[in-house]
Amino acid sequence: MGTAISLDLADDLPAATLNGLADDVFGWMREVDARFSTYRADSEVRRFVRGELLLSEASADLRAVLATCAELWGSTDGFFDAYATGELDPSGYVKGWAAQVASDRLVAAGALNHCVNAGGDVRTRGHSAAGRPWRIGVRHPWDPMATCLVLSGTDLAVATSGVYERGPHVLDPRRGTPAVGLRSVTVVGPDLGLADAYATAAVAMGVAGIGWLDRLPGHTHAIVTDDGRLLHSTNLPVTT
Repeated sequence: MGTAISLDLADDLPAATLNGLADDVFGWMREVDARFSTYRADSEVRRFVRGELLLSEASADLRAVLATCAELWGSTDGFFDAYATGELDPSGYVKGWAAQVASDRLVAAGALNHCVNAGGDVRTRGHSAAGRPWRIGVRHPWDPMATCLVLSGTDLAVATSGVYERGPHVLDPRRGTPAVGLRSVTVVGPDLGLADAYATAAVAMGVAGIGWLDRLPGHTHAIVTDDGRLLHSTNLPVTT
């Protein structure tokens, strides 16, 4: 999916067990890439777009992702739009969803303390190897070597969407033009796929996304505006 994946397994388990868990996570991520990448002509998504694959013939994962994207389109008043570019691109949900599934699988396998990082979308469970809550840095949108905030917790799904790496690539689906107003949006919640989609939707909304995120139940957020203001929820799990 054009991004890097990292994994930190913090449980005191045999090396062979940890290696097997890591293999499972990266195997799953390769499977997701083969199915959902818009960069690969042979991916399931690209075959579906070209009409070579009917929805009834698609995998259960693709059907589930498309159903969730449709629900997100409704719940965000159309600002999360997997068809915003004119063709199907569910990447704004899939990256976070894939990491969430990987984390859920680790929990089911007994690895209760871990951190999965999919290109800056981070799912943490339990504690680090040092026995402390995980610390997640939110990248400064103008300085790639700095953070603007550091979050801490034992059960966090943290997704960031912004225009500081790929430029104004998030479209305002109503105008069909690149969204402006918000340089970076970070959403924290219980599910990384939804947090990823909500962050993307807020960027697409522009400055109106600030108020929308304030009203979003069960989630907290941090925003850096185009003019350099840092705004965040009062109960965002910020640490020093």
